[in-house]
Amino acid sequence: MEQKLTKLKEEALAALAEVTDSAELEPFRVQYLGRKSGVLTTVMRGLANVAKEDRPRLGALANTVKKEITSLFEQKKQALAAGQTPEDSIVGLDLSLPGRRLPVGKLHPVTQVMEEICSIFEGLGFAVAEGPDVETDHYNFEALNIPKHHPARDMHDTFYISDSILLRTHTSPMQARIMENQEPPLRYIAPGKVYRCDSDITHTPMFVQVEGFLVDRQVSFADLKGVLTSFLHRMFSDDLAVRFRPSFFPFTEPSAEVDIACVICGGKGCRVCKRTGWIEILGSGLIDPEVMKMVGYDPDEYSGFAFGLGVERIAMLKYGINDIRLYYENDLRFLSQF
Repeated sequence: MEQKLTKLKEEALAALAEVTDSAELEPFRVQYLGRKSGVLTTVMRGLANVAKEDRPRLGALANTVKKEITSLFEQKKQALAAGQTPEDSIVGLDLSLPGRRLPVGKLHPVTQVMEEICSIFEGLGFAVAEGPDVETDHYNFEALNIPKHHPARDMHDTFYISDSILLRTHTSPMQARIMENQEPPLRYIAPGKVYRCDSDITHTPMFVQVEGFLVDRQVSFADLKGVLTSFLHRMFSDDLAVRFRPSFFPFTEPSAEVDIACVICGGKGCRVCKRTGWIEILGSGLIDPEVMKMVGYDPDEYSGFAFGLGVERIAMLKYGINDIRLYYENDLRFLSQF
């Protein structure tokens, strides 16, 4: 029975392909789809003679074959009624023309740079960790040696949801969260969105930051310099000049700002670098012993370093962009360049 149905389908399709005139359609219909003596009707009546266990399967196959033949018959009927032949469907169509290209989406330039940053640090042995955008005051400030009423809180221009809940101002809370739950050695970066009440050509209320830290025995400032210098050389160029300048952060001691030779003017001095030849690129330092104590580490046994960088700032320097707001205006003329 199954072979009969398959053979019937092949014969019907072959016969239908040879039909070139509307007058030939009716004989075809009567022969294959006729209700009384049609070939398909005769075959389906034979289902009463097959084994009961095979009837459902063969019945479904017979219905499928009937639907296919009927559908093709109707298509042929409509085509012939419209005066079309198989060749008519391609008349006026130039097959040598190239196809229409569909627009393809691309990664946002900030996303591209963030993925490159993560890739470089992963190559240096750092794991990637992500945390919540809505953070507690404890992890965002207090666990990082920034107690209430500390003047450093004013530097962050925080969006508070309540007295103890806020939108994180940096991704550094992941440092405290990871250190609380894991034992050294640790080597992590934490990329993500952060929020501050600030907006101008170099600042936005929301931006992307990457926090990184390493904790182990006998970690020194030389290790910090080696890791960050290697990262900046891979990010920009091998001959890029890098300098570390003393600074202050509540959760690192000693602390340093990291500058690179201006990639716009090559260190000669321009409007972007304010004629100094240097551009601040990130903040860093050795993790303060007080932070170690807050997460239960012995600062006499363990030491480490931490750093933080703004992805948009690096993207601006990498691509020569002079207004950070361009990233978030969704202008396709700008975004399509990347």
